[in-house]
Amino acid sequence: MFPDGPLTVPPLSAPAKLDWNVPGSKSITNRALVLAALAAGESTLTGVLQSDDTLHMRRSLQALGVEVSELDPTTLVVRGGVHCLRQPSAALFVGNSGTTVRFLTAFAALVPGTVTLDGDEHMRRRPIADLVEGMQQLGVSIECPTGCPPLIVRGSGLPGGSVTMRGDRSSQYFSAMLMAAAAAAGPIQLLIEGELVSRPYVDITLTMMRSFGGVARNEGRGFVVEPTAGYRPTTYAIEPDASSASYAFATAVATGGRVKVQGLGTESLQGDYGFCDVLEQAGAIVERGATETTVSAGARHRGVDVDMHHISDTVMTLAALAPLADGPTTIRNVANIRIKETDRLLATVNELQRLGQHVEHGEDWLRITPRPIVPATVRCYSDHRMAMSFAILGLARAGVSIEDPACVAKTYPGFWEALKACYASAGRVAPW
Repeated sequence: MFPDGPLTVPPLSAPAKLDWNVPGSKSITNRALVLAALAAGESTLTGVLQSDDTLHMRRSLQALGVEVSELDPTTLVVRGGVHCLRQPSAALFVGNSGTTVRFLTAFAALVPGTVTLDGDEHMRRRPIADLVEGMQQLGVSIECPTGCPPLIVRGSGLPGGSVTMRGDRSSQYFSAMLMAAAAAAGPIQLLIEGELVSRPYVDITLTMMRSFGGVARNEGRGFVVEPTAGYRPTTYAIEPDASSASYAFATAVATGGRVKVQGLGTESLQGDYGFCDVLEQAGAIVERGATETTVSAGARHRGVDVDMHHISDTVMTLAALAPLADGPTTIRNVANIRIKETDRLLATVNELQRLGQHVEHGEDWLRITPRPIVPATVRCYSDHRMAMSFAILGLARAGVSIEDPACVAKTYPGFWEALKACYASAGRVAPW
């Protein structure tokens, strides 16, 4: 259950000091579901995230013939294999889940028959033409008239070959093709045109593919995947979500407190764990262990100038902290966030200005100069990260309300319960 919006987030009366239980990684959960679906046999996934995005992936795979059963809310058993795949009886609805639509666009080439992928009104504005064109380079039949979903894939297997795609659009296009390529008829070479955005997410994909028995390597300016007729079933543990953990760590900085996250440390696969480095640069104290991390507020919170190209899902977390800094915060090289759930760069600029901040911006950057907060309701644009990022600012400054608190269900259904624990640690009861 979520609070009815708009929701006012009053400041804490004392610093937040707590252990924050962050749910499983969305990125890893949805990759693990795809890999297990292509593994001939039974795989067990632990630490699974239960959210709108992962539910869309799970239901879509089930419609394609993959068996998915639940042992408990965070443990799934997947019985898969390319031989299990079948044409679905209806279009697959993916909501606004980018990982689901992109991963399944490549996956659908392995399904005998026609697969239609569609989503909500926001998904129908999210570009996917680069991935469609990449698949077409291999001879896959795909129709996508608008360059955005809906799209129709007529699967007949994935041949080997060579594909070139722009690297500055979305790393998920490359992850989608890499995972499907293990079940191709021959080797597939993926070449990167320009710089690859969010490269750490592709590294996650490659590491996970190897855990499921895939054979993939970096080669030249791209990757090569050798065909293995799919993957090997396995038991796979999913670590906490580093992007979601950014809100926990930001809470420590915003409130002058101390927050520990278990299960996420220097052994993490996720590039967004690098957000801790940004907080450290801004003056926070970060204690890193192999599988746990604690962030404490430092003596001052400095403005920073940082390139966030490879950790772009945490841009809004840093931007929401910027009004609390003692100088300007500049975020650079993040044009790719314009094709996320919404145009995140413009949305962040608009809402910071609504809150009275001085914001300059360009095509791939923004600079925030702190000003006193002007009370306002932050618009979310149906984007979970807008809601969660600006809620953290509300813990530190009066006057912040969140228009659509329920949109956090996309990746973090328990977010508002986590904030209740913050209030409890400060000796008060949350107002919801």
